[in-house]
Amino acid sequence: MTRAQRLAQDAAEAAELRAYQTDPDVVALRIERVRRQVDWMCWTGIVLGLAFTMTNVQTFASAGTRPWSLPWLAAWVLDPTVSLVLLAILRAEQVTARYQVRTGAWVRRAKWFTLAATYVMNTWASYADGEPAAIVLHSVPPLVVFAAVEAITDLRDKLTDAVMVAAGERRSVHGESVNAGRRKLFADYLADARASWTPDVAITPAWVRQVTGCSRGLSPKLARALLAEVADD
Repeated sequence: MTRAQRLAQDAAEAAELRAYQTDPDVVALRIERVRRQVDWMCWTGIVLGLAFTMTNVQTFASAGTRPWSLPWLAAWVLDPTVSLVLLAILRAEQVTARYQVRTGAWVRRAKWFTLAATYVMNTWASYADGEPAAIVLHSVPPLVVFAAVEAITDLRDKLTDAVMVAAGERRSVHGESVNAGRRKLFADYLADARASWTPDVAITPAWVRQVTGCSRGLSPKLARALLAEVADD
């Protein structure tokens, strides 16, 4: 075999390998694996952060009680009570973010309230004693949990967008999309929404996402644009 033939064989093998590596289904599968890794790491950090705050919350709740008395023991229940509510909300958001379903205002309020309650109970004694080092020490874990709780929802949403983009590319490869070979533009999504709208339909971001398959970040803009067009008509 000549050198040129070997190079041609290597090129053919490389092209076949790249075709599999860039296949939309393979890309989507890799994104799903990353999603699981992100979930696992974020959940681990959140649980460890909440576990760190448990002792300080118990100290806050049991102030003035005798060790091992009933009120002292009951104080250990306070932090798990708040943390379990927060974890339940996050578990539900794990599913809703996977399918890009927007939750109500009370869900966000409950999440922020539980986080704020954990922070206040965890740092109250440090602020009362006026110890900057203790304030920083006991502020970092609750704030990290707060940041992770907010970030993980957006990360799941964007990872879902990435999977949907990969799926859209697959539709284009098989000729099932009229816009094969390019990504959908704002005007394309708006045209899809306009075609699906009837006078008896309320134009909301959720409805726009349902009929166009756009991302959660884009749906409010599309809804406003469609409302403006309907008003002009």
